[in-house]
Amino acid sequence: MRRRQLASSSTRYASGLSALTTDEPDPDSFARAIAAEAAIVDAGFALLFFSQSLVDAAALAQALKVHAPSLAYAGCSTAGEITPQGLEEGHALALLLPSASFSIVSTTVENLSSSGMDGITGEVVELRRLLQSRAGRERAKSVFALCFIDGLSYAEEAVTSAIHWGLDDIPLIGGSAGDDLKFETTSLISNGKVTSDSAIIVLVATEIPFHVFKTDNFIPTDEKLVVTASDPDHRIVREFNATNAAEEYAASVGTVAQALTPLSFASHPVVVKVAGEYYCRSIQRMHVDGSLSFFCAIDDGVVLSIAQPKNMVEATRAALEDAERKVGGIDMILGFDCVLRRLDARNRQVYREISELYRTKKVIGFGTYGEQYRSMHLNQTFTGIAFGERQAAE
Repeated sequence: MRRRQLASSSTRYASGLSALTTDEPDPDSFARAIAAEAAIVDAGFALLFFSQSLVDAAALAQALKVHAPSLAYAGCSTAGEITPQGLEEGHALALLLPSASFSIVSTTVENLSSSGMDGITGEVVELRRLLQSRAGRERAKSVFALCFIDGLSYAEEAVTSAIHWGLDDIPLIGGSAGDDLKFETTSLISNGKVTSDSAIIVLVATEIPFHVFKTDNFIPTDEKLVVTASDPDHRIVREFNATNAAEEYAASVGTVAQALTPLSFASHPVVVKVAGEYYCRSIQRMHVDGSLSFFCAIDDGVVLSIAQPKNMVEATRAALEDAERKVGGIDMILGFDCVLRRLDARNRQVYREISELYRTKKVIGFGTYGEQYRSMHLNQTFTGIAFGERQAAE
């Protein structure tokens, strides 16, 4: 049962950033609110994150064309939202970036399934040149990159790597678009265009101090799963350790294949070691034949470790407080939070605590089907960028 509908609400931050949220299934009303707020804060760009259960992407794009024709924007559909009030579902969110503090350029890469990665790197290089010409040399010294990628494209690893190559030393974070755990189709939206099988790249130059970071709450165990049969193109594992994938995974986490659910995968992720660090490689779902679909690239010979959880609330709090120290006090945090963390929080009965932590630490963003951090595509991770209230100490 839906709770009582809310009118669009706005939250303004010291840096000039402004967030609008709604749970009304009325794209025209939301677009009018965005246009009005953009005029007040002199926003030149907006980030949009929305539940497809609430609003259709094409309808939202059309409403913005009518009510905010001069406002540039980019964003995607979600698997849950993080609003100024905390964790939500079935909402739409807009983050308005004022022209006085931010210079922004963006591009959309379509047809990921057939795009060459060299071409993506080239587009990023051209985007950097465009940003420098618009922002000026001084502001262009402090830049970060955002990316939003179709979370059902099977292309996040290659695309993230290609973007990273073109960025040089510019830090990259982002999130894979979701569709409320339906696993049917996601939508990306940018300046009137609605696409799937695509990625949006956004470069942002600003004088506001910022810090890019990530956090998860799992540690590896000695329990190993070696991929011995897989379909890499579709991210499907058929066998672990020469045994049916679901049966072997279930045995490793102390249950049986018939009892596996999305909560099982959220609570017991697997991790892979890359360059001395462990990264989550989360399972999306089980098929009737006992094969397992993953949210990330997988291949024969990959060695995975079963992971055990740390306290999610305390691990997240520590990461947010570290980011706060880095920027000399948080104005707000833009966060991309794996949907499996949300499921795991419910399973461990810490959902309200995580939601309250996000509210008090001024986190806004969305629930993802995967997270991007520098050159890596991740799972079951929170990636974020903290904006400071003042210039951070050197």
